[in-house]
Amino acid sequence: MDAITLLKEDHHTVAQLFTRFERAGDEAYETKRQIVERIIHELSVHAAIEELAFYPAVRREVKGAQDMALESLEEHHIVKWQLSELEGMDPHAERFDAKVTVLMENVRHHVEEEEGDLFPKVRDQMSRSQLDELGERLAKAKKTVPTRPHPRTPDTPPGNFIAGTAAGLVDKATDAVKSAVTDTISKVTRSGDDVAATISDTASDVGDKVSDVGSKVEKTARRATTTAKRTTKKATAKAKPAAPKARASSPAKRTTTKRTTKRAGSTAKKTSSSAKRSAKRAPATAKKATSSAKRTTKAASKTTARKATSATRTVKRSAKKATASR
Repeated sequence: MDAITLLKEDHHTVAQLFTRFERAGDEAYETKRQIVERIIHELSVHAAIEELAFYPAVRREVKGAQDMALESLEEHHIVKWQLSELEGMDPHAERFDAKVTVLMENVRHHVEEEEGDLFPKVRDQMSRSQLDELGERLAKAKKTVPTRPHPRTPDTPPGNFIAGTAAGLVDKATDAVKSAVTDTISKVTRSGDDVAATISDTASDVGDKVSDVGSKVEKTARRATTTAKRTTKKATAKAKPAAPKARASSPAKRTTTKRTTKRAGSTAKKTSSSAKRSAKRAPATAKKATSSAKRTTKAASKTTARKATSATRTVKRSAKKATASR
């Protein structure tokens, strides 16, 4: 791939990222942060390879391109400062969107001038073999140049080669740390989700068991009611035949028989009432048990969520410290 084609592909990649940012919703803060991270990476690498190999070649080989190359270097300098300000900026910040918008305007202007004025002159005055060779150098340089903006470092050879090599090593180490931290956060989040799912499943099982217990209690209460009714009928049936004999007996015996009959009826009624109360209380008891199980589940879920959030914050602070240590 020749140098012009490679650089135009970089321009196209960045243009797509700009479009994605513009189409993101006003409150899509996390999405915008991720897009800006990609923009920072792509523009930092693109600027570095142009400064390391493309612009020096243009200044040597292309007549009338000296001023355009110098203007491009100045435009790079401004863009790198903007990228460095966006690098650690909170997407909720008041000027985050405005800063990205100005960055996009500067880059689009820069691309328009390069593709409209500089690239045609380069293609006219450099041979196909020269462009192919330059394209290979640019592709190789992508593997070693910085992946973050460094506006204070030199942007022309040989200073940018020396400083860029060192900065590239630091940036790649930092990227590796960030990647590891991101993976850790992802694992912690997944772990928290798994725990929450387990608690939810357990709560569901507990609720089902409590519901089963409530049903059993209700059935038992119904059986008790039925048994009480049968007992009442039997007691009443036994009490009725005793009445005729009581008439033939003495007044004392008749009184005792009546008392016994009343007591049997009273006992049966109490048994029936107790069974009915138990039957009425059973659903309420089951509901209370279910409600208690749900409250316990919610408390456990909140505790797990707090622990997962705390672990995530700790990991993020570690990532910030690792980034700041650059």
